[in-house]
This record gives sequence, structure tokens and C-alpha cells, in this order.
Amino acid sequence: MERHLKGIANHRRIQILLLIAARNNLTLDDIVKAVDANEKTVGEHTRRLAQAGLVNKSYRGKFVEHTLSPYGRLFVKFLKSFQQT
Repeated sequence: MERHLKGIANHRRIQILLLIAARNNLTLDDIVKAVDANEKTVGEHTRRLAQAGLVNKSYRGKFVEHTLSPYGRLFVKFLKSFQQT
């Protein structure tokens, strides 16, 4: 549980997690453009989300696609429950 919570302990990682939930199979470049942030910063955030078990990375040639893991989907529901209050 601690590993998952640390994974979302940043506003940018929460933004990226919600973005991946809305638009599956995003590449790093897609995420960089959507959140308007530095590529290295976004790369580190996606790495931490993957380490936390919230995001899966699939390598497709020179691109890496990001999808939610089952825990990622659970945490998105959790986060959205706070948005509605």
C-alpha cells in the first residue's frame, strides 16, 4: 500500500495517471504534449508510476506505451471519488 501511495504522492503523477486513464496506450511524447512538461521530468514520473505498480509500460519499437495496471485503475477510482466531493 505504501508503494502505491508514494506513487501518486505528486500532483504531476496524479495528472499523468488520470490522463492515461482517459486515453489508454499513450507514448511518453503524447504525455509530454498533453501535460506541457519537460520530457525528462515526465519520464521520471512515469518511471515512478511504473515502479509503484500503477502503470504498465509496453515497448513497441522505439516507443513505450503506457496503460493502467489493475491497481492503477483502482487508484483512479479512488482519486475520482475525491473529485466529486
